[in-house]
Amino acid sequence: MKVRKLAIGLLLIGIIGSSFGILAAAAPFRVAFVMPSTINDSAWSQSMYEALMAIQKEMGKDNFQIDYSENMFVISDAAAAIRDYASQGYNLIIAHGSQYGSSLVDIAPDFPNVSFAWGSTANTFSDMGITNVFSYQPYSEQGGYVQGVLAAKLSQSGIIGVIGPIETGDAKRYTEGFKAGVLATNPNATVSVTWTGSYSDVSLAAETARTMINAGADVLTGTSQMVIGAIGVAKKHGVLWFGYDVDQSPLAPKIVVSSVIVDWTVALKPMIESIQNGVLGGKVFPLTLANGGLKIAVNPEGLVGQTIDDIISGKIQINLGD
Repeated sequence: MKVRKLAIGLLLIGIIGSSFGILAAAAPFRVAFVMPSTINDSAWSQSMYEALMAIQKEMGKDNFQIDYSENMFVISDAAAAIRDYASQGYNLIIAHGSQYGSSLVDIAPDFPNVSFAWGSTANTFSDMGITNVFSYQPYSEQGGYVQGVLAAKLSQSGIIGVIGPIETGDAKRYTEGFKAGVLATNPNATVSVTWTGSYSDVSLAAETARTMINAGADVLTGTSQMVIGAIGVAKKHGVLWFGYDVDQSPLAPKIVVSSVIVDWTVALKPMIESIQNGVLGGKVFPLTLANGGLKIAVNPEGLVGQTIDDIISGKIQINLGD
């Protein structure tokens, strides 16, 4: 009788313990994402948002939760959002922009149990004694070089324009790589680079594109969310475009030749694993062609679409000879 009671007791303890285990299941991994533009900017912010959504799909919404703040182009507003998320105990706060670095220096030490990440940079502020900041850095010069080679081959005028935001981070690396690819392929080409001083001034990017086209450029490229304006001008004038951050061919299928896609999951997945293992910062995560953090999406229509249209319209006459 005593044995039977003991068995029943153990069974009840097992059931209660099992139920408690369900109630005390691991809390979801919570990410807050602060961005300078919007999740559908066809550039910088969208690329990170898509990466986060891909991870959420893989891990499940119950296990991976995302909150975000858009249009945080005013640094003080971004800093307030970052601090607010940190006070709520998010596991990881992504300050997606090199303009947010000074804010993290001020905020991260106040929340030693929260991880922060920013880029594009190799600076984690470890030299300042900060231990809970990660950074991510695309080697965008690699993708830029590939596109520069193709741009040089497709340009008929030999005049190619690059529209950059601020001369820093992956925008600078991409521009330098693109220029190197062009000149390695056609040393006589002219690569005109203009830094607008803004990540988000669509009108200024459009005006810069018009100026370059008027100067003879028949191929353009650029980085950051402002390039939406430049792509619109390129489309209007039938000038080829090379994209960055995401596949930009949906914006102008006939003139976007290719795009460098930044796959942030290559940095985010090991970053999340580090946090789960108790390492909250101090690592730099590179994105390259070799590790899949950078991919080249070639758009067949953009590559040959204009030629097909010119043959159909009669602009190109194919001489078969005698």
